[in-house]
Amino acid sequence: MLCLLGLLFGALDGPAASTPDFSPAAAILQRGIKERAFPGCTVVVGTADKVLWSAAFGRLDYAGGAPVTTQTLYDLASVTKVAGTTAVFMQLVQRGKVRITDPVSRFIPEFLALAPSAEDKAWRQRVTLEHLLTHTAGLTAWKPYYRSHTNYAAMLRAILTTPLESDPGARTRYSDLGLFLAGEAAARAGGKPLAALERELVFGPLGMTNTLRNPAPGLRPRIAPTEKLPDQERFAHGVVHDENARAGEGLTGHAGLFATAEDLGKLAAELLRADAGQSQWLTRAVLAEFARPHNLAPDSGRGLGWGIERDAKRVLSHNGFTGTYLRIELSRKMYLVLLTNAVHPTRDNHQLGAIRREAIQAILEAVDKSGGV
Repeated sequence: MLCLLGLLFGALDGPAASTPDFSPAAAILQRGIKERAFPGCTVVVGTADKVLWSAAFGRLDYAGGAPVTTQTLYDLASVTKVAGTTAVFMQLVQRGKVRITDPVSRFIPEFLALAPSAEDKAWRQRVTLEHLLTHTAGLTAWKPYYRSHTNYAAMLRAILTTPLESDPGARTRYSDLGLFLAGEAAARAGGKPLAALERELVFGPLGMTNTLRNPAPGLRPRIAPTEKLPDQERFAHGVVHDENARAGEGLTGHAGLFATAEDLGKLAAELLRADAGQSQWLTRAVLAEFARPHNLAPDSGRGLGWGIERDAKRVLSHNGFTGTYLRIELSRKMYLVLLTNAVHPTRDNHQLGAIRREAIQAILEAVDKSGGV
């Protein structure tokens, strides 16, 4: 009788989820290596409470370098914007240090003082942290400041003296400059350099022991090299690939972090716990504010720091120029991280996009076919 009751209630509960089969995704990534989309990669897929898949493929470079492992560090490039700067802002908001609607000039008075014209100053008076984090502040997308500036302070002043290109809220213009300023605003609001706030508020509490800026030389064997440096035989290896971030001493809000895929998975898992109201680090309300579309401009739909997939349900994502990617599926209650050094040996390689899309689709299908997580 007990056996029959067990079978009955088991049937009512529905079929148990099986272990996802990620072998099709693994085959796609191995094909990417064979087709020289990237020399190697690491991938992690998980949920709020467990890692479903953690794997490494290929080598650090195309010259017979060491095999990639799950402990390989990759230059995150613009994934820094969410793993570092945005995560710090989540904590500053939660602790009451900032409000997203605060004007940038509250924290960076020079933002007004160094305005190059009266019209520009009038625009700047209306620019908020929300504008910076949604790329709707009217700032220039990018300029090669690294050609004439070689330290963080000089880079900051150069950005502060560059005129806005449009009225804040007029349009979305993805801007490294905006996240540079956001990082500086976070530092001033938190009373410490951005790198210190990242360690204190994010990496330390979440156990992200393999996420850092300006890696020590002794870590170089674990770091995937990126692009060959101009007019040199050596590669950017253990120094940030982004030229403006490099000129900014690796300390800027838009780029500069190095990390393992498993470390990014720790952040993603915590955000999934926050979405379920189960995080001690972040409240559900703060996550919801960062994860919703902030329609400040007619063509906008970004979250705070995060990109929001338009044709999917509650999906946050961000990629990096070096070949990095972080995706959090709030509705599916899962995340995936894919780190590569696709700019090695040069950035003239455009094969990553197609391979990554195939791999993502295969990962999602594996999870869905297994009955979900």
